[in-house]
Amino acid sequence: MPLLDPVTMSEPAGKAKSKDGETQTQAVQIIASSQAQAVRHIHPVILFSVFLIRFKALVANPVSAMSNTMPVLIIIQVVYATVCLPAAGSQVVKPAKKLRPGEKKKPGAETTGPNIAVTTLVALILSLIASLALHAILILFGAPFLTHVPQTFLCSMHLSMLGLFPLFYTRGVSNKDWLEILSARAPFDEAFGGLMGTCVGAWLGAVPIPLDWDREWQKWPVTILCGIYGGYLAGKLLGGTLAFGKRFG
Repeated sequence: MPLLDPVTMSEPAGKAKSKDGETQTQAVQIIASSQAQAVRHIHPVILFSVFLIRFKALVANPVSAMSNTMPVLIIIQVVYATVCLPAAGSQVVKPAKKLRPGEKKKPGAETTGPNIAVTTLVALILSLIASLALHAILILFGAPFLTHVPQTFLCSMHLSMLGLFPLFYTRGVSNKDWLEILSARAPFDEAFGGLMGTCVGAWLGAVPIPLDWDREWQKWPVTILCGIYGGYLAGKLLGGTLAFGKRFG
């Protein structure tokens, strides 16, 4: 009778081992229901439409436009996450143990999935906290330090809700998962692809600002926000299709 490796047998679902034996995270699959698939495809259209509708207001008054759009963005992202994405911990939930004949079910013995409401609330709180760190990062990359503080913070909030909220919702606060994410070694899926897209988009969005075109839309942080939204939509699309499951390097 072949011996079974207890370590290998105990690996939770959603994990795989690399060539050197280190456990790696796996890409997060979109929920297979028809409702989730419909929301998945409608989601980018709604985001693009909201941004397009609010663009003139963004150019005229960035603070007012970004603050007024934030509640709408939160609702859109929460609906997308709760309908389309598996909550953190749901991929490793053990199925209920089959009872033997005559055996009674013990109260509390059955393992249930994560609480969606609690997971969503925690992800929102973590996204808000992360906005402070992103604010500091934007300053380090050249954002105004003593002026335009509301503009920079609201921009970081939009970046956090787009790029980080889906990851907080699906990955939780797992040290190993976030080590792979922050080192850009995580597998591509819609959430991680969206984060990569927002980062690249924000960086590219800064290119037109110093150009001597004297356009109203060049003021801080209009082009950055354009890059964030455009990059998120592109990264989410690529991460969920062509690049799904692939890693850098």
